[in-house]
Amino acid sequence: MRRIKGIIFGLVIGIPLGLWFGFNMGKDRPLLSNPFEEATFQEKIKETSGSLMEKSGEALEKGGQALKKKAEESDPPPMQ
Repeated sequence: MRRIKGIIFGLVIGIPLGLWFGFNMGKDRPLLSNPFEEATFQEKIKETSGSLMEKSGEALEKGGQALKKKAEESDPPPMQ
């Protein structure tokens, strides 16, 4: 009975703390910060700039592939 009480007590304390720390780690915040706090302006800017850079990189990659394909199509056949 004592062992079961210890397990239940560990779960009651461990699960909320694990969720708290895990949520903060997922948001790249300090471990002991409030997970329900609204994101600061700096954090919002950081997230937006990261997604913007990712999208622009994808657009550049697609443009480069299109130029490469166009250059391959317009190359004259090699002379023999």
